[in-house]
Amino acid sequence: MPASLNDKFRLLICLFYLLLWPVSVHADEFSASIKKAELTLWEKSYVLSADIDYQLGDRAKDALQNGIPLFWTVLVKVQQHRDYLWNKKLLDKEIRYRIQYHALLNMYRVRNESSDTVDNFSTLSSALNAMSTIRNIPIMDKADIASDTDYRVGVKVRFERDALPLPLRPVAYINPQWYLSSDWYLWSLKK
Repeated sequence: MPASLNDKFRLLICLFYLLLWPVSVHADEFSASIKKAELTLWEKSYVLSADIDYQLGDRAKDALQNGIPLFWTVLVKVQQHRDYLWNKKLLDKEIRYRIQYHALLNMYRVRNESSDTVDNFSTLSSALNAMSTIRNIPIMDKADIASDTDYRVGVKVRFERDALPLPLRPVAYINPQWYLSSDWYLWSLKK
């Protein structure tokens, strides 16, 4: 009896690897990455501009085609650099995007949930392109930045796996096709 349990366990492990192997071979194709980001002074505030590249895998595209909305959050942080203490957090801002396919209308809808703007697109690539370009989002006032201090700015895109329907979440945590977050894009800022 224990030998049959051992054989079943081996079979289960083999099936698990066979299911994950085809998607892990091409894991680099499924991601989000920040190509460029900057804070610029515009009138009396700093505004964010960023270019992001979203690459969805077949599973995410299938989920969209079946009406499941996908959510990404663009995280922006500004910290004052200090030599002897931890960096001081000045700002943590989130810009949340939702993309969903509407089958009856045969269109993709992108919603910026931070500003409540909604745009409709006929193709997935045009919807992702709209999400990829962030321009002139106000981040912080000019008065919040001292002229003799060094600041660190970071931008990251986080795919919200917890916003997926409950039956899909375990798969999203195991399958590399659902690893659709970026690394931090960091740079220095001076007044």
